[in-house]
This record gives sequence, C-alpha cells and structure tokens, in this order.
Amino acid sequence: MAWAIPAHDASARAACLARQDQLTKPARALGRLEALAAQVAAIQGRSRPRCESARVVIFAGDHGVAARGVSAYPSAVTAQMCLNIANGGAAVNVLARQAGAEVDVVDVMVGSPLPAHPRLINRRVRDGSRDFTVEPALTADECTRCLAIGRERAYAAADAGIDVLIPGEMGIANTTSAAALYRTLFDLDLDTAVGTGTGIDAETWQRKCSLVDAGWHRHRHLAADPQALLAALGGGEIAAMAGAYLGAAERRLVAMVDGVIATAAAVCALRMAPDLQGFLVWGHCSGDRPHRAVLDQIGAEPLLDLGLRLGEGTGGVLALHMVRAACRTVDEMATFAEAAVSGR
Repeated sequence: MAWAIPAHDASARAACLARQDQLTKPARALGRLEALAAQVAAIQGRSRPRCESARVVIFAGDHGVAARGVSAYPSAVTAQMCLNIANGGAAVNVLARQAGAEVDVVDVMVGSPLPAHPRLINRRVRDGSRDFTVEPALTADECTRCLAIGRERAYAAADAGIDVLIPGEMGIANTTSAAALYRTLFDLDLDTAVGTGTGIDAETWQRKCSLVDAGWHRHRHLAADPQALLAALGGGEIAAMAGAYLGAAERRLVAMVDGVIATAAAVCALRMAPDLQGFLVWGHCSGDRPHRAVLDQIGAEPLLDLGLRLGEGTGGVLALHMVRAACRTVDEMATFAEAAVSGR
C-alpha cells in the first residue's frame, strides 16, 4: 500500500517554541513538555496545539500460534475481553473515562464471531491468523485489508474531530507475534526479544522462545520487506494498528504508541513510511523486557515508565494527560508582557 505522510509544519513548530520562550517561566523550564508541545504543533499545523479529544481504538484478533500453548490464558479470552471492553469493564475503560476519551472495539480477526453490540465494530477479515511457525500468519491480501481497516478507523476519528488516536489491542498470544517481529527486525537474541507476556511460567517461556525462533528461521528472509514480514509474523490486529498509525499521520492526528504489541505495529509502520516518526508519541515503557530494548534501538523516549504490561492502550491513555498538559501550558499560560512580569 502507498502512504501519503505529510511534512511537519516547521513554521508552527517554531512559533510554538517562540511563544514558550515568552511565557512566565525560565527558558525550557518545562523540559520535555515543551518539546512535546512543539511536536504536536508541527503535527497539527498550529502554534498553539490542542489535544483535548481522544479516541482509543482497540483492534482485536486471535493468533494461530496460541494453540501451541504460549499464553497463560486460552484464546477464548480474546472474544470475552472484547465484550468486556465494549461493556466498559476493562482497565482501559476506567482510564479512558478518567481522561474523557472514547473507546471503540474493532473485530479484525477474532477467532469466533462476536455478537452485535453498539461499541463493537465488525471489520472481520477471517477467524484468527494462522500459525506462523508453519506458514505465514496472513496472506498478502489479508494484510492489506487489515492495514486498510486501521487507516479507515484513523480517518473516521479525524472526521469526528478527534485530536489524539490511541490504537490498542486485544489478542491472546499477540506478544509471541510481537517477539517474532522484534527478533527479525532488530536481530535480537531470544532472551531479549521474548518476554513473559501475561505472566507465563518458565516452561511456557521456553516453549514461546522455541516458537519465536521457528518463526524467525522460516520468515527472516522477509526482513527487508516490512509489509510482507508483518503478514508472515503478525496478526490481524497488529496489521490494523500499523494502518491506524499511518492513517493518523495522513490526517495529521497525534498517534499515541502504547506497549509491546503497539510498538511492534508502529515499528513495522515506520519501516513502511519512515516519515511517520514525527507523528508518533511514545506513551510508555512496558514492564515486559523486550519493550525497553526496542525503544532503545529506535531512539524512542517514552513519556512514562510505570511497569505496565497490560496492553489495551492503557499506557497510551495515561500518557494522554502529559500531552494535554504540554499543549495547555502553551495555550493557557500568560506571557511576561501579558502578566506584567519582569523578564531576565
């Protein structure tokens, strides 16, 4: 697929930084908040950026490799948690309510059909992905369709006036797919690439390592073709998240990156369109060890480091408060002249 990522607005960024230098504080006293506000200004094309409206879009899909016993939970939990999120009962719902953010759930590739629900969006491509240790998880056409679903949901958010898009995920065994993508994209050793996900024991972790290695051996020749690699090792929800990041950038939305799985999707998207980098805000560093290694590899600085390893977009929602704070200080603080305060 082709992606039309716009250029950052350098003049808006410069104007935002210039205004910050006139606010009633020492220069650069708000640290990373000032750089964050300038980044958002460049994304949105306005010197006084705004990040009030936000939407979490949970992309859901099951994974064929789950049948090999890589998770502490059965695959049936994916569908059950989709309904829990739709009904407002998950952690992401609690945090989103606090933040005043919307939450949608998109069935991309859940293993069994979900019942109709006003908060469930049916974009079903197939019943779960295939086992990537024996064949590609997705066909090329399925991957393209999943990317397009993500783009569509990003465009829908932009059309609704949303400022910040927070892609989240639900899919048992998706940390196994993420680990296989990490190992292949960054040539990581297994100890670094493979985390404990949902809290698996040592025996299950060893099995997970073995399967990740099998996927790496089978598909590593695709490392230079990010979309083909995403199809081979990813899953429907991971591909849809990648499409959501790219679609958000196309529409000048701030794209918030959550944890391990979200970062795997974002890295694949970055390999497809490197200009995406400036549109991504790295929300947090997960407590699952592969995440820090990958963030370091790409030079990403997460806003928060709270030991979270839940997914669902939860870290992204928490980081939303930091983005809003950065924007509000630029917009609402008085300048030295306005407040009749002496400068240096």
